[in-house]
Amino acid sequence: MALFTPSFSCRIPTSTSPQRHRFLLSHRTFAPRATLAVETPSSSTADHGGAPKLLLEVKDLTAIIAESKQPILKGVNLTVHEGEVHAVMGKNGSGKSTFAKVLVGHPDYEITGGSVTYKGQDLLEMEPEERAVAGLFMSFQSPVEIPGVSNIDFLNMAYNAQRRKLGLPELGPIEFYGYVAPKLEIVNMKVDFLNRNVNEGFSGGEKKRNEILQLAVLGAELAILDEIDSGLDVDALRDVAKAVNGLLTPKNSENGRIVKTGDISIAEILEKEGYKAISGI
Repeated sequence: MALFTPSFSCRIPTSTSPQRHRFLLSHRTFAPRATLAVETPSSSTADHGGAPKLLLEVKDLTAIIAESKQPILKGVNLTVHEGEVHAVMGKNGSGKSTFAKVLVGHPDYEITGGSVTYKGQDLLEMEPEERAVAGLFMSFQSPVEIPGVSNIDFLNMAYNAQRRKLGLPELGPIEFYGYVAPKLEIVNMKVDFLNRNVNEGFSGGEKKRNEILQLAVLGAELAILDEIDSGLDVDALRDVAKAVNGLLTPKNSENGRIVKTGDISIAEILEKEGYKAISGI
């Protein structure tokens, strides 16, 4: 799994050792541009040659808003290997969420140039649902409500769609309940949460927990978490952060385009002085 977190600003202590990156996006160019990368040694994600396996590669990606034709992404380059964690940071309007939505195939945006390769395949040639069953997951800033559809039915259908793609037998309601119920502990939710309609009447914290529950159930290989800390109180933030950290494995990651790279000290400067402390932002 890989994690990509636009505007993700909370710190998550981790006992695992995937590579971790923090990237900044430039508001001025409306193109995701990484200005900061914080790394730790990669663990057991290397292939036989010793190099980590390539998961996602974005080259010179450009995109516009489909309706207005306004350019948003202006040449994004990004490489994500298994075991990496990239946190994208930047001002409002810098293109963070746009980049995330383009990767999952949101219809509001039109690709005008560049390429995106995911696990060796042309991601841009895949429909959104094909990207999902191939292991791409996105947690939205404001998850939509789906009245009349219970969480357990929604998760069961999504999980079985993934299993069909892999040529595996589908799980019936009883089998799936046995699979999903223990995962509620990851997000500190009660079992009756499964019978509620998807995000209907949910608090901000419940919606974000539900997104992470979906991630835990699907076991995505590339997870894009868009402002996963937005709207959460202290307790909810702690639960979500713990859940995300618990889902990280040596094959997880997060991402953003690089104009400046440094160590953790850059992140500390940003927390104290803001983006004005970094030239070019």
